[in-house]
Amino acid sequence: MTEPNRSTKYIFVTGGVVSSLGKGIAAASLGRLLKERGLRVTIQKFDPYINVDPGTLSPFQHGEVFVTDDGAETDLDLGHYERFIDESLSQANNITTGRIYQTVITKERRGDYLGSTVQVIPHITDEIKNAVHRLEADHDVVITEIGGTVGDIESLPFLEAIRQFRQEVGASNAIFIHLTLIPYIAAAGELKTKPTQHSVRELMEIGIQPQVLICRSEHPLEEDLRQKIALFTNVDRKGVVEALDVDSIYQVPIEYRRQGLDTYVMELLGLEVGPDPDLERWEKMVGTIRAPGRGSVRIAVVGKYTELVDSYKSVQEALIHGGIAHDVGVEIDWISSEALEGDGSLERLEAADGLLIPGGFGERGIDGMLRAIRWARQEERPFFGICLGLQCAVIEYARNVGELGDSHSAEFSSAAADPVICLMDSQHNVIDKGGTMRLGAYPAHLVEGSRARRIYGRERISERHRHRYEFNNHYREQLEAAGLVFSGTSPDGHLVEMIELPDHPWFVGCQFHPELKSRPTRPHPLFASFIEAAARQTGIPEADAREDAGARNAAAVEG
Repeated sequence: MTEPNRSTKYIFVTGGVVSSLGKGIAAASLGRLLKERGLRVTIQKFDPYINVDPGTLSPFQHGEVFVTDDGAETDLDLGHYERFIDESLSQANNITTGRIYQTVITKERRGDYLGSTVQVIPHITDEIKNAVHRLEADHDVVITEIGGTVGDIESLPFLEAIRQFRQEVGASNAIFIHLTLIPYIAAAGELKTKPTQHSVRELMEIGIQPQVLICRSEHPLEEDLRQKIALFTNVDRKGVVEALDVDSIYQVPIEYRRQGLDTYVMELLGLEVGPDPDLERWEKMVGTIRAPGRGSVRIAVVGKYTELVDSYKSVQEALIHGGIAHDVGVEIDWISSEALEGDGSLERLEAADGLLIPGGFGERGIDGMLRAIRWARQEERPFFGICLGLQCAVIEYARNVGELGDSHSAEFSSAAADPVICLMDSQHNVIDKGGTMRLGAYPAHLVEGSRARRIYGRERISERHRHRYEFNNHYREQLEAAGLVFSGTSPDGHLVEMIELPDHPWFVGCQFHPELKSRPTRPHPLFASFIEAAARQTGIPEADAREDAGARNAAAVEG
């Protein structure tokens, strides 16, 4: 096993009672506070499912697949980590049970264990610990979130591994933070601590004593209740932290700072506390979200997975970030594309100041997307197409403007006379589904004089991808003649990365996923520009804004 780095500190975040309490936001918020104190912080997620990565999981089960620069398909919590600590993460920041077992079995087949019987302890737990150690380089603090809840059979190897880990690096170098629920029983008119007590007791039975409890509750925790929690869980009173529901997830670091969580954590880890972190910029950003000074816009997001908003978590956050760039609030109307098919009413679109079509896979709901895009094009409403959204925009334009009436994507119709979207050359011989798409960051060239070039303010960009299909270059000349502008391409000019309509107020599509690189303190230029166009649509005064305000104010994307 890897030798520990004694100068690095480690924080492990677990959850109890129920899932979806917000461990990812808690880890990200603490990471932000520690970074504001000048520490070099990284965050990783251990997921207990046996899938090697979430890339083949249904978005209805798992939510969004977040893609990193190095092409890792990861849990959506990595999006929160990146947005809060403003760092690009990697394959090493998301580890599943499947990856751990795959690595151990590969070593066993190679003969690395010299004939030993391969067991959960020590071989699986050692591999889990190695995954933590791999992040030590160049980091003062490694925060690790353990997926699932205490008591889940799937999580036991991870919990055993982090128990061993603290023993090995020393109690002053690692701490446990446990996120739990304090339910309010309306009939009794009381908050109940018993579920938290049982959750901590279950942790202690496997040898883990948390030093900090973050208590989710709908009501404030009175001092006597905090004292009771501390007494029955063997946690210092300073380690009992209240976590109430807030207007914005970006408010959470401010609430933790108010209760001194970062200071207490640093004391536990023997880190020099120093002056309080300067959260002025962060607080100003949160204030803009909660009370925007220039009004609000309404964005219709027409997608395939709108029943579960987590399927588009980064899109949701990037739209909010775009509003921050212009002091504008963003209201999102999530519309299932299937509801717009056939004779489905487009009335909900009429109330929107802009339309966004996000990514997705499969034929279901495509006709609804095409109807929505045609509406936005003809009604001159700002339109933003991402990945599948770009492909649908090409299909709609080819059919209704380019006189290619039987246009479609080869993904949806192998019999289409004009497959304006086709399978990428690199995908023709691919059999395995997991991790084989065009994944990760790739460079692109933006055409001089295009809207895309003005928005980014640069010629060369780098964006993250996740797709198998692309624009069919056989139709490029014909659609260019019909008025479609191919404003972004791969550096060799072969792959179409962006399209736009020059005579439309704002009509842009991109094959990549810009939402993955947007941050609340550095909104992505495309989202900033899109929201500004929506604000113009609704009549909000421009307040000294130009079209390239996204690039000027945010500088979010590096080439």
